[in-house]
Amino acid sequence: MPGGNDLIAPERRRVLFLQGPLSPLFRQIGNRIREAGHDVFRINLCAGDWLHWHGPECTSFRGPPADWPGFIGRFLADNRITDLVLHGDQRLYHRLAINCAKQQDIQIAVTELGYLRPGWMTLERNGLSTLSHFPDDPVHVRRIADKVGDVDFSPMFPGSFYLQTVPDVIYNLANVILKPLYPHYQRHTIYHPIPEYLRGAVRLLGEKRRNGEVNAALAGLVENATPFFVLPLQLEGDFQLRRHSPYGSFADVINLVLGSFAQAAPVAAHLVLKSHPLDVGYESWPEVVGKAVARYGLEGRVHFFDGGNLGALFKHASGMVTLNSTAGLEALQAGVPVKTLVPAHYDIAGLTSRAPLESFWTAPEKPDPELLEAFLRAIAGTIQVRGSIHNRDGVPVAAENIARRILDRSLNEPDAFVDPPPRLERARALGVPL
Repeated sequence: MPGGNDLIAPERRRVLFLQGPLSPLFRQIGNRIREAGHDVFRINLCAGDWLHWHGPECTSFRGPPADWPGFIGRFLADNRITDLVLHGDQRLYHRLAINCAKQQDIQIAVTELGYLRPGWMTLERNGLSTLSHFPDDPVHVRRIADKVGDVDFSPMFPGSFYLQTVPDVIYNLANVILKPLYPHYQRHTIYHPIPEYLRGAVRLLGEKRRNGEVNAALAGLVENATPFFVLPLQLEGDFQLRRHSPYGSFADVINLVLGSFAQAAPVAAHLVLKSHPLDVGYESWPEVVGKAVARYGLEGRVHFFDGGNLGALFKHASGMVTLNSTAGLEALQAGVPVKTLVPAHYDIAGLTSRAPLESFWTAPEKPDPELLEAFLRAIAGTIQVRGSIHNRDGVPVAAENIARRILDRSLNEPDAFVDPPPRLERARALGVPL
């Protein structure tokens, strides 16, 4: 827990932070590392970055993206950087910085929201998702779990709606209003924030009604004992879709899954498509789904749920198909068979189906409970840390734990770093552009 600083590393470290989550997390990590006697640097790319962290240790990059590789390469070398810390590995500025850091043998720490949320953060060495170095061999996973030992999974740091939304609005509005200060900044989101927020506010007004409609539709399926599978939608701007999959839009995923379902699923089976809770309605998914239903002759067997929660579906679902959403891990924890279309971090033989999608509809395999328990302990002890950016008490805890892992060079430890990334070859074979 935060308190006296005992973060001691044998050699002096020079740690550079790029963009972090929309939270004081990175600044607090930097403070702990500085208090331990090391040097801290920060590069701000936009006004929102500056709002979260500004001071003498900060430098602003205001040039066009084409100048970034040369700038970051020189910055790393001139300042003798030993560690690079960033949130998400596929933002334009981040993936170029990672390439430069690897060439200079710099430790790379990548953060993301926790796989075991709420109350956890992800911290991996070099990359995430299909670029994760966490092993995908069941024997190796069990070996790590044995080394990790017992883990306290008790719920901590429940999320705050305020901390999930208000920092996001402030950050993005600052980038709009103060754009002249960083005129060339290229945001990593695909929609302009102001119309996105307006759409989100309008959708929020109809949330109660949509949830009621979904609950009634689910009750009908359950009452009629209708077997159904679930496909959770992912956001068009999600890097899991944009960079870690071969698909240009989630509409491609919908057509692929519905085509397979029409060809191979039992006639009695139904398919439920569940909207993402942060979707603001740009894509008109009901229309996309309706056209696919007509194309494949699936009238009456496909349902679009624009609300509700996945947990209620898991209690009755025959299985779940996902691109590579973290929701797949939640399904596995509920004992639901899962088929991923792209290798996710939990896509391990014995947990998820390795059979073709056409076979999954008729023979969905439940996850091995013992392997799942080992996997959860393994990731909790190696690539997850306690803490949360969506809880005021959770931020300092996350900062302390992440700073400690960075300084003692225990990223992906014990024994959870495999090189090359074990999912990458399978992903590339599917057409993932990495």
